[in-house]
Amino acid sequence: MSEADELARARAFYLAGRYGEGARATAEAVARYPDDYALWNIHGVMLRQLRRPVEALAALERAVVLAPREVGARVNRGSVLLDLGRADAAKAVFAELLADDPANPAHLVNLARALARLGEAAGAQMHIRQALALKPDHAEAWLQLADLAGAGSAEAEAALEEALTAAPDHPKLLEAKALTLRASGQLGQARAFLETLAPRFPDAGWLNFHLGDLLAESDRARALAYLRRAVVLEPESLDHRIALIQSLERTAGPGEGAALDEAFDLCAAALALGGLKPGHTKVLRDVFTRVCAFEAVDALGDFRTVGRAWAEAGLHTALLKQMSRVRTDADRRELLEQHRIWGRSVAARAAQTPLRRSLARDNDGTIRLGFMSSDLRRHPVSFFALPLFDHPDLRFEVYCYSFFRGEEDALQAHIAARASVFRWLPEVSAREAAQIIADDQLDMLIELGGSTVMNKLEVMAWRPAPRQASWLGYPHSAGLEAIDGFICDPISAPADPALLAETPMLLPNTWIAFSEAVFEGHPPIEDGLPQDHAGAVTFGTANATHKYTPEVFRTWARITAAVPGARFAFVRPEAGSTVFRANVLAAFAAEGVSAERVIFHAVRGQHMGFYNMIDISLDAFPLTGGTTTAEALWMGVPVVSLRGPAFYERLSASILTNAGLGDLVSDDLAGFEAAALRLAADRPRRTALRAGLRDQIRQSPLGRTRAFAADFYALIAEAVMR
Repeated sequence: MSEADELARARAFYLAGRYGEGARATAEAVARYPDDYALWNIHGVMLRQLRRPVEALAALERAVVLAPREVGARVNRGSVLLDLGRADAAKAVFAELLADDPANPAHLVNLARALARLGEAAGAQMHIRQALALKPDHAEAWLQLADLAGAGSAEAEAALEEALTAAPDHPKLLEAKALTLRASGQLGQARAFLETLAPRFPDAGWLNFHLGDLLAESDRARALAYLRRAVVLEPESLDHRIALIQSLERTAGPGEGAALDEAFDLCAAALALGGLKPGHTKVLRDVFTRVCAFEAVDALGDFRTVGRAWAEAGLHTALLKQMSRVRTDADRRELLEQHRIWGRSVAARAAQTPLRRSLARDNDGTIRLGFMSSDLRRHPVSFFALPLFDHPDLRFEVYCYSFFRGEEDALQAHIAARASVFRWLPEVSAREAAQIIADDQLDMLIELGGSTVMNKLEVMAWRPAPRQASWLGYPHSAGLEAIDGFICDPISAPADPALLAETPMLLPNTWIAFSEAVFEGHPPIEDGLPQDHAGAVTFGTANATHKYTPEVFRTWARITAAVPGARFAFVRPEAGSTVFRANVLAAFAAEGVSAERVIFHAVRGQHMGFYNMIDISLDAFPLTGGTTTAEALWMGVPVVSLRGPAFYERLSASILTNAGLGDLVSDDLAGFEAAALRLAADRPRRTALRAGLRDQIRQSPLGRTRAFAADFYALIAEAVMR
């Protein structure tokens, strides 16, 4: 193949977005034609698209040596230097290009990019305005101007409005406006704006992609239709494919198993495209963990590398599923550092837009306590927070902040009626939320949501309250220095305080209580043992699949195999997935448990009645159950758990100990297996627990909700006064 043919082939790969194939082809081409400038240049561009900047820089420097005055490779080299964080070197490259061609708006914009990275905002803005004076419809210049103003800011929105006056149909500017509206929390406006564009640009992949992404939580069917259309229109777009995978993975209800299998199948195509960014690997990992494709998870990267990449990319939600991969004390400390990496980045951004502080309010003796969570509705967070609203302390004014974007349910209305103030803020940015909270002049703010969907953990970085703490929603330190305390109890508190970034705030008995309004309404416990109906003991779990590991499967299967005729039941929506079932059956078969002894109940939300089919629940580890442990006990099903050093390894230990079942907690795997086998052989004890465990819970610290609320408010009052 001639040099010209090689170059044409490479350009075709690039235009199709097939960068992995393109990089392989151009690597072979430059080996055959080592003195061809154009081949080295496009090889460097391919490598840059694959996020391999060191190799890209080497290729582009070779191109510059071959043709020192060619502009293309020099520009590309400057861009790669920016990718590598070498803004000073990039500035020199772009300044030299501008000196050669002072009226070139592209060079002005590129120099502005380098200046912005160096913190020279005024100089960057000046060069952008010069570029726009030369070319008023220069989209990249307008995008740089909006970027300088800050994502989601009113100034960025104004810059884009001005840009669209000059170039009303430019797709990048239209897309940027939608993204700016979204970043500012105006999700409804962003969706409405895109819907007005849809008739004008029906074949725009980017528009279908963003509409699908925005509709994902409110209208899954429409979202999937838009995302599938985006993939058809631009099949080589990794972002479009990943968004479709994510939306399929988050599909709930009928067809969930099939959607999960489709997502899994699409992952292979996404991996083949190459150039995966942290956000992409996070989505792939979510799919792989849900179907228990453990080898695929490991292939994405080692614990430290992928965890730090997610943290640096701001993906706090990815860190929750790192907990199940912890094996050693070094891993535990590394996971804490990953959270701190995320926290430092968020804090640095918050510091750029400080809050407006009001004068201290008059002290009338009341304590203003804020709870921040979008889960103050029918959600496990509310199941355990509800006692604080049902048994108020007259010393306190309780403020609630929710960013939930759905419809109000009965439990949210119940909480709102009992709070002093309930601020429902579905479309505000994190900065705006922080200012609203600061204006309420709280004495303490407690975040309950962690990084679950629709929560805004980053609000805490602005420190809208003088004292801040975490409780309930996230089983690990959030990673923000602005969060002072972590509410737990003497049993759940880490064995080593160094495993928490915050100061432990210890409740005297238990970190949670079972709210009467929620737990009393659950299904009745059927008479007799499940063993009597099935003919053998049934072990089982309703724990989320991201808590499963190969070692957990081996342990569960060994226990099942050791009890004659015993079965193991999975009560999970993933049970509808053929991939999940195949992986589970293979793991259990390896320990001698045949397929007919593994039971799958594909259910979401209405799972409580299935505990009537389970004799003993075996806990996951190292990330143990919380809500699932509480639910199992309430249904008369004892739980066997393994305790570890960190908070997330001690959730069940606290619940079980407070319920009077501390003997079912072990500190090693041998003890875990022995406890499960003893319980399986102890029919009288299981019979007594099935009949009496609810009353036992009611009389325990878990059920004494009034006392729990009094302890909680006393702890907060002491912290505020101290």
